[in-house]
Amino acid sequence: MDAMLPVLILGLIAVGFAAGSIAVSNLVGPKRLNPTKLGAYESGNEPLADVPGTRFSVKFYLVAMLFLVFDVEAVFVYPWAVVLRELGWAGLWQMVAFVGILGVAFVYEIGRGGLEWD
Repeated sequence: MDAMLPVLILGLIAVGFAAGSIAVSNLVGPKRLNPTKLGAYESGNEPLADVPGTRFSVKFYLVAMLFLVFDVEAVFVYPWAVVLRELGWAGLWQMVAFVGILGVAFVYEIGRGGLEWD
């Protein structure tokens, strides 16, 4: 428990800071609402379509999948690189297999046209 105490304290500080920031923002921030501020927008423009009845393009999901592939890879590769010397050759081949599996997902997305912008 002694080893986890600094992590617990840091977590409590982080949660306290986030909650305090939101509370201060609500107390101090301006509250003059008008229809323009309450309206939905896309990059400063009025929305072009009604979202609940609209189908999204497959490209949207392919880009999201590409983001997840690289995000998951980065999350696992960084700690692996830190302890690579302790893992030895077995750790290297495990990471090669992991990156290979993610490479298959990347090749699949390229085949589906995920990186082609029309």
